[in-house]
Amino acid sequence: MKDLSIVLKEVGRERKDIFMSILFGFLAGITAVGLFASSGYLISKAALVPPLYALTVMIALLKMFGLARAVSRYGERLYSHRATFSILSNLRVNFFEKLEPLAPGIYQKYRSGDLLARIVGDVESLQNFFLRVYYPPIVLVIVFLSTIAFTMFFSVYIALVLVVGLMLTALVVPAYFALSQRKIDSRVREQRGELSTEVTELLYGFRELKLYQRLDEKENLLKASSQKYIQEQEREGVQLIFNQSVNTAVSLMVSWVVLALGAYLVTEGQFDGLFLAMLVMISLTVFENATPMAALPGNLEESRTASNRLYSVVKEAPAGTLEPITSLPESQALSVRLKELTYQFEGEEQQAVSNVSFYLPEGSKTAIVGPSGSGKSTVLMLILKVLQASEGDLQLGGQSIKHVKDEDIWSKSNVVLQDNHFFYGTIRENLELAGTGFTDEEYKNALHQVELPHFDLDSEVLERGENLSGGEKQRLAIARAMLKGQRLWILDEPTSSIDALTEQVLYERLFEQAADDTLVLVSHRLTGLEKMDQIIVMEKGEVVEAGSFNELMAKQGYFYEMKQIEKSVFG
Repeated sequence: MKDLSIVLKEVGRERKDIFMSILFGFLAGITAVGLFASSGYLISKAALVPPLYALTVMIALLKMFGLARAVSRYGERLYSHRATFSILSNLRVNFFEKLEPLAPGIYQKYRSGDLLARIVGDVESLQNFFLRVYYPPIVLVIVFLSTIAFTMFFSVYIALVLVVGLMLTALVVPAYFALSQRKIDSRVREQRGELSTEVTELLYGFRELKLYQRLDEKENLLKASSQKYIQEQEREGVQLIFNQSVNTAVSLMVSWVVLALGAYLVTEGQFDGLFLAMLVMISLTVFENATPMAALPGNLEESRTASNRLYSVVKEAPAGTLEPITSLPESQALSVRLKELTYQFEGEEQQAVSNVSFYLPEGSKTAIVGPSGSGKSTVLMLILKVLQASEGDLQLGGQSIKHVKDEDIWSKSNVVLQDNHFFYGTIRENLELAGTGFTDEEYKNALHQVELPHFDLDSEVLERGENLSGGEKQRLAIARAMLKGQRLWILDEPTSSIDALTEQVLYERLFEQAADDTLVLVSHRLTGLEKMDQIIVMEKGEVVEAGSFNELMAKQGYFYEMKQIEKSVFG
């Protein structure tokens, strides 16, 4: 229920629409009761052949109640749905604000399909919280209390029957079905997440599945997941209909009791038979407001489960920033210092980075090398504050990153990752990620610097850069970094898909632009590292060697062995 309190907080922000929804809901309910009560009274009165003017007045009153009910129902729908849309909008914004600082580290915990199901499906499920859970019980209680108070003027016994009926239909019956509904709704949410995950996997891996001829197998898994989801939805629907049927049956039984008790009281002379039809019609009408209570446990459990699934994604906030917030210096190369830094991915037994310490002076050029899985890329993510170290400290420009905003670090970094995203659009639009204040000449010069002079700025880029080769994507990413022109360079295998000759040209131009900047390069290749001020060698998340190229070669340790292996393989 703690996560549901966040939803309640967002609901409370729409006080005006909530008040109007309750007001018009009450008016719609009470006018419906008045409409049927006056109908019952009119029927009984007409049997006694009253004066025409009396019938005329009652008929006019009847029409007035009918018109008031229609207008009130319209007002209730208008304000309740407007409040719902505003609440959903606020929830999306609130959730995104909590999610944004966790990205992209969030993908280590959740598969993209499951995330999509939570962000879209679970938020949509919360629309029922206000419409089906929050204000209907308030309206029900007010309408019932008003009706019972009116009924007591005619018969206390019948009023007590209505009270018992209210307790049964609003509390006892819904509570009885709440437990079983909780289990069903939980399974529905889980199956929806599983189905979304399978669909996403199929779409993303369609090409590989076709090449390896495993598409049929994946489709069968998707069909099985879809069938389970349909079955759980059917169970949920059957349960809801059964709940409503029981609730309706109870309300009809109460109306029969009212009729029988009223008839008995009339025969005993304790009640005027003229009002019996009116009270029976009131009992039939007032329980219309109680019927939706049968669905309340399901909607409440659906909202609770949706809020739990949604906010469990952002429940563990990042270590965050500590006061006071400081800013990194503008237009200045930054030093980097790691002090016994440790990081472990969730669910992994082995630490990705263990007690790593090194210092990169401002303006220095550093290469981090080592076998795959040695923690090189993790160190870069820690420097960028994409990941939060569990132990140790990391300083940029002498400032602990715990005191620095994420955006400040990113704005002062030129980043090229192993996998760079490209948006559907044009070459120019993808280069504009580096900034929009550049001229076409500057964009073309950046393309020339990365050996892409044949690219036209208006050339189309397909979704995720599908029409670009791996080498073209990397060169375009380097062009964006060069355009940005900040003083801290974070390069993670920036030329892994580029031929050796082009790679040499790119590094020469990169080093020329970054001559006075701090540059950190992760690379599997050991060629061309002679220019580096420092080489850090990592294995199994630890720093095993550090020094200049000549120092490490003279030491004939781990780096030397790696270099000899590279020479034997590539000549």
